[in-house]
Amino acid sequence: MLAFKYRFHGHGSLRYVYKNGIAQRSRLFTVKTAKNTRRSTSRFAVVISKKVHKSAVGRNRVRRRVYAILQEEIPRMKSVHDVAIIVSSAEVLAVSPEELKSQLVQLLDQADLYSYSRP
Repeated sequence: MLAFKYRFHGHGSLRYVYKNGIAQRSRLFTVKTAKNTRRSTSRFAVVISKKVHKSAVGRNRVRRRVYAILQEEIPRMKSVHDVAIIVSSAEVLAVSPEELKSQLVQLLDQADLYSYSRP
């Protein structure tokens, strides 16, 4: 599980990222990033609507999978951002872990969050 200092909650923080963030999209995710100069670490939120998956168990499973990927990727990130990962497709439950990771890493790389360009 992703450590508490790397997560953010609350409508105020999400509203700021939604309003001021830059979006990167794929068929499974939308990643919105906003630079945050007041923090020392990046913060992440995973948002899954009930329209995407009705069951809370399914939504939480997706959220845990994404947080596990982020936990591996955080040491490679360079600057401090607030990142909202919006799951936009129910396909995410059926996707293999490798494809899920590659899609998410590709979006994070497009958002210029890494300290180097990934191959």
